[in-house]
Amino acid sequence: MLKVIGGFIAGIVSVLVLAGTMMGSFMFREIESPFTVEETAARIQANIQAKKDKGWSLSGLRDPVKPLQAAGENALPVLLIEACSTRYSGPMLKDDKTRILSILMPCTITVYKKNDGKTYVGLMNAGLLGRMFGSKVGEIMAEVAADQASFIAFDPSKPAPPLIKGMPGAGGGAGKEAGGGC
Repeated sequence: MLKVIGGFIAGIVSVLVLAGTMMGSFMFREIESPFTVEETAARIQANIQAKKDKGWSLSGLRDPVKPLQAAGENALPVLLIEACSTRYSGPMLKDDKTRILSILMPCTITVYKKNDGKTYVGLMNAGLLGRMFGSKVGEIMAEVAADQASFIAFDPSKPAPPLIKGMPGAGGGAGKEAGGGC
């Protein structure tokens, strides 16, 4: 009987350790981009702007490496693209129970270069995250996840759009208030 209880406890501990180590891979997605950091970011921005019918707008472009460079440090390129949809944020911001989720607004997609010389896109698993907060948020975040998938769908046959730099928050610092973002 002691062996059965010990085995059960060891099984539970193993599952908890495995879940803890794999949680990051469930909560975040990383995909390789065939383009440079700036071109990938520009293509994502264009894809976001193409979703204006769903309330999406760009609310910022941040370069978190700039402050490091200003301090004399080196880091590989990183750009943070911030976007928000009033269609999705509105219901959550109007409800006291879900207003705390404003901490996740605006949606941020990161584009960065790794030491292997390749460019990557990172984003939160919005669908999984939403399910953790009940059916209302789950439904909203499932739609956000579907839109995010379209943001990172690249058509290499199309020419690269220009990177939009003159937005609130550009350059790693606080910028002017966003006109239509979250």
